[in-house]
Amino acid sequence: MRILADVHISPRTVAFLCGLGHDVVRVSDLMPADSSDKSIVDRAAAEQRVVLTQDLDFSAIVALSGRTAPSVISLRLSSSRVDHVNAVLEAVLPTVEEAATGGAILSVEDTKIRRRDLPVCA
Repeated sequence: MRILADVHISPRTVAFLCGLGHDVVRVSDLMPADSSDKSIVDRAAAEQRVVLTQDLDFSAIVALSGRTAPSVISLRLSSSRVDHVNAVLEAVLPTVEEAATGGAILSVEDTKIRRRDLPVCA
């Protein structure tokens, strides 16, 4: 999966996901770390990447825009410890890859995943 990781995603998580075979880059590797959320969404769409974030703003931007891309994976976990985040992503990404590449907003919690197909607003 091609992923654009928000600045709140640890570089250790990015390296871990790359080790699993995903094509992952952090926002700060492509653009200024203080780039607006909208510009990050635009960049992810242009590069056909899924936004991986802990920030709810990305889901709102994509949902309210009527866009069909990019997909957003929003982490809503009980712990942001890197080991916990990595374990959850290792388990979850294979199950959501089809939805994420097809256009969806995915909210990942410790025990469940919520999915909204894009566009949310038509």
